[in-house]
Amino acid sequence: MALIVQKYGGTSVGSTDRIKNVARKVAKFHEQGHQVVVVVSAMSGETNRLIALAKELTPNPDPRELDVVVSTGEQVTIGLLAMALQAAGIPAKSYTGGQVKILTDDAYTKARILDIDDAAMRQNLSEGKIVIVAGFQGVDADGNITTLGRGGSDTTGVALAAALKADECQIYTDVDGVYTTDPRIVPEARKLDTITFEEMLEMASLGSKVLQIRSVEFAGKYKVKLRVLSSFEEESQGTLITVEENRNMEQPVISGIAFNRDEAKITILGVPDQPGIAYQILGPVADANIDIDMIIQNSGRDGLADFSFTVGRGDLDKTINVLDRVKAVINAKSIESDKSLCKVSIVGVGMRSHPGVAAKMFRTLSEEGINIRMISTSEIKISVVIEEKYLELAVRVLHKAFNLDSAA
Repeated sequence: MALIVQKYGGTSVGSTDRIKNVARKVAKFHEQGHQVVVVVSAMSGETNRLIALAKELTPNPDPRELDVVVSTGEQVTIGLLAMALQAAGIPAKSYTGGQVKILTDDAYTKARILDIDDAAMRQNLSEGKIVIVAGFQGVDADGNITTLGRGGSDTTGVALAAALKADECQIYTDVDGVYTTDPRIVPEARKLDTITFEEMLEMASLGSKVLQIRSVEFAGKYKVKLRVLSSFEEESQGTLITVEENRNMEQPVISGIAFNRDEAKITILGVPDQPGIAYQILGPVADANIDIDMIIQNSGRDGLADFSFTVGRGDLDKTINVLDRVKAVINAKSIESDKSLCKVSIVGVGMRSHPGVAAKMFRTLSEEGINIRMISTSEIKISVVIEEKYLELAVRVLHKAFNLDSAA
């Protein structure tokens, strides 16, 4: 008998028929003698609907009140799934994030999990019940409802698996695993049987929508056995996210290609080229809870430099507002921005032992006339910022250049 945490996304619970299908899947594991904790998202499209309602009243909803509103989507789903299981004669009990006592900080709309009280869940499991928990939400120390940000239900699932020391955390979604890239762009993309935590973390951070980045961080930190599966297929083994030591030594150099359309570049021209200038620029941006991605500083003449970095497009206006105040303090000449960009990245632990990967990537893009605007690297990934109109072409030619359409 194993303790399994299963997470089902919005598409998987998008209608009452699909909720019944989830109930049947969960019931099979229960009937096999496993203890099961289920984490569910809101029904597909529901969170967007709730946000839209809030914005009909005000363009900038108060974050605390917005969390109160959007957290209701998951509350509906947990109750419906519990009813579906009970109707099938299977004992089940639902919990909101607050009832489970998923304690978070008070960063509304982007809260982070601090602690989980697993006592009630363990008691229910020992009684033979299936436990159903609302994903995406928790409470702060004062009992205020908080949400974990987009994709937060994945984080809830993995965090519960870590707290309960589950044997496996299964993430059910509308795809049957992790692919070398998005099959909608490259039909030849292959499903990976395994991928390392490091690679999955990079893929998630670089734009892959299969798993939310914080869920992969949790899984890697607490060594949670993580598997991505389809809620619409019965026999698929999905993709196992594992440690590098378990991988085939002859694995490909590159495991996948990730991309992100949500990129905006900001350049501050004519900043003083002196110690501390990067902090003076980026410190206020970080204080505004804005995530910064790629950074470049180019030294020029007369003791001045140009400083560029990327943020999500949704944060562009907010970032420029912050920098307008910074500009006067540091005596910068001007601020420029560009939101017609995207990021394309190649990822693979094989890069560590195979030289020439970057050169091959740059040559491939050059042959297609694709200009690289920014570059960022780590041990196992290379990212480039290019014009968004070249995104699909770049992904296709890189997928072919690194033989990702061929089985290893």
